[in-house]
Amino acid sequence: MATGRFANRVDAGRRLARQLDAYAGRPDVIVFGLPRGGVPAAAEVARYLQVPLDVFLVRKLGVPSHPELAMGAIAEGGVEVRDERLIDHLGIPRASVDEIAVRERRELDRRHSQYRGARGQPDIAGRTIIVVDDGLATGATMEAAVVALRQLGPAGVIVAAPVGAPETCRRLRQHADRVVCVATPSDLGAVGQWYDDFTQTTDEEVRQLMGGTAPP
Repeated sequence: MATGRFANRVDAGRRLARQLDAYAGRPDVIVFGLPRGGVPAAAEVARYLQVPLDVFLVRKLGVPSHPELAMGAIAEGGVEVRDERLIDHLGIPRASVDEIAVRERRELDRRHSQYRGARGQPDIAGRTIIVVDDGLATGATMEAAVVALRQLGPAGVIVAAPVGAPETCRRLRQHADRVVCVATPSDLGAVGQWYDDFTQTTDEEVRQLMGGTAPP
């Protein structure tokens, strides 16, 4: 296995956190991890900054023949982002996209129950939100999250990831107030190539991490 740029998501989160020093200890800051892979990195960022951690629920809409490739994403609040150019280029029928969106909405609802239960989303209005994922390839998932968060009236939204494609980071700057990446390789490829250990994060790991950060 090729050696990645980061040992694992914890290592990546710690290195990312050091680039976010300006937000340390601020009472207006909340860190949101994108489940599942973004949560271990987000937990390290929240721990380092001594600010609250939560999850923001987003689901990628994967291309039918290549599910790791995002053709869009859905997020809390009914937000849906589609990459119409990619969908047209690959000739994906709109009915197939709709079917995948319905399936992913069911999974988003399941995760809401798993991760939050009866606990509601924290108050975002007027807060500075740092949204963390483990990497930014197409950025569709992160874009959906930022669009959804904007509807809740935050003071600012900062996108943060250990690694991201330069073009994706540039595009996300149109939606976020700031984009922070430790590395922006021109040859990103798959995000997992930049990690020695990119083992899938489980629901149980997310629930455990949600209980181990600074209080709101």
